[in-house]
Amino acid sequence: MTDPFERATPAPRWLEDLTKITAELAAEVGALRFAPPVTHVYNPLEYARGPYQQYLARFGHPPKEAVFLGMNPGPFGMAQTGVPFGDVSAVSGWMGIRGEVGRPAIEHPKRPVLGFECTRSEVSGSRLWGWARSRFGSAEAFFGRFFVANYCPLIFLEESGRNRTPDRLKRAEREALFDSCDRALAETLAVLGAPLVIGIGRFAEERARRALAGTDVRIGRILHPSPANPVANARWSIQVEEELSALGLVLPATPPRSRSG
Repeated sequence: MTDPFERATPAPRWLEDLTKITAELAAEVGALRFAPPVTHVYNPLEYARGPYQQYLARFGHPPKEAVFLGMNPGPFGMAQTGVPFGDVSAVSGWMGIRGEVGRPAIEHPKRPVLGFECTRSEVSGSRLWGWARSRFGSAEAFFGRFFVANYCPLIFLEESGRNRTPDRLKRAEREALFDSCDRALAETLAVLGAPLVIGIGRFAEERARRALAGTDVRIGRILHPSPANPVANARWSIQVEEELSALGLVLPATPPRSRSG
């Protein structure tokens, strides 16, 4: 008979550490203030913490062979699901993650947070996770070797609803933000034990080099899957596999397509 007073199995130490890093980063960057042209700031690590915690618990177990690092959330990806590059169909379907998503304190009328009810596709996430699925099959197989994180957890919106990327913030704003993000990245890599960080795009690569300077972690880069990049639109998965091969990563043979496609 089960003892009703028996304590629940404690979380593994690595999950406690990643959870603590996440909470501290969310609080630090959430306290920052940004001037126009930024009018709205979303912090998915606060209002979508439940799904992100599922992501950590299911797929954050160390050690990792490499960590893929993105810039910051997209309005139809992590802003909706709490998961980096979090296209709704990939997160809920392939990863099997769903959960309650709240709302930003001040929401832009052109960029509502609908959570898992969002019907817009996040193109960069669709490409990234679509490639991972086609090459590795299951999410467990991919995350058994790798992890995907964002350098900055905030999304910045202008009055028009347009994204403003972290590199385009005012200098003083960037310095305060990057200080917290650098520290969180270094702490995360220490937990995951990954010897390689792969920046998804130039910005992420450059920030990883600064944050991890003086460590033994290697830094590489792959092409960003953004639809704003003509090369990515033409041959993203082909070029990325060439770049990963040049970094010394051996990818599995493409798994057979299921009957459902």
